[in-house]
Amino acid sequence: MTTVLIVDDQTLQRLGFRMLLEAEPDMTVVDEAANGSEAVRKTAELRPDVVLMDVRMPGMDGIEATRRIVGSGGRSRVLVLTTFDLDEYAYEALCAGASGFFLKDARPEELVVGIRAVAAGDAVISPGVTRKLIDTFTSRRSAPAPEHERRLADLTEREREVLTAMAGGSNNTEIAEILHLAESTVKSHVSRILAKIGARDRVQAVIFAYDVGLVRPS
Repeated sequence: MTTVLIVDDQTLQRLGFRMLLEAEPDMTVVDEAANGSEAVRKTAELRPDVVLMDVRMPGMDGIEATRRIVGSGGRSRVLVLTTFDLDEYAYEALCAGASGFFLKDARPEELVVGIRAVAAGDAVISPGVTRKLIDTFTSRRSAPAPEHERRLADLTEREREVLTAMAGGSNNTEIAEILHLAESTVKSHVSRILAKIGARDRVQAVIFAYDVGLVRPS
């Protein structure tokens, strides 16, 4: 059973998400929060698998709440919700450690699949919306930190190729086809890449690839 905490400052929005998720036989909503402070507190208390996080809220917003939840080192993962596909708030939430994001007008079945993926330890990153978001906002960032450059130097040539393909939006099956590798080999490469660069998931790995200039905004 996947447990979810819904965070949104709009009561009707929370109700809609609750009705959608509790109609799924493998999901349960453990609670709701109306702002970031409540989200941080209730995440610590309830330890949900997934925190469905709005970013624009009064008081503590979803960015700071995400940063605190991820920084606590707990098991809960954050899936960000936003109204606009090119939303700097959503981008900052990804940098803060969110495992991906969805638009609030996404189809219900897409959101359900995304929550399951995040709960399973994957990251929701599509070649379309999420890459466009990262493209837009990483182009404004300054030079990469020396620590990032050192981590990049730790990667083998093959690992760099896999990371580049990940940043292009390719999944493991597609990377296996592109690089003529077994999918199990790709999974092993991805695990080693995440460990070497200190990334929690694929979203963080993609942001890292842009930060160090391995991939350029299109």
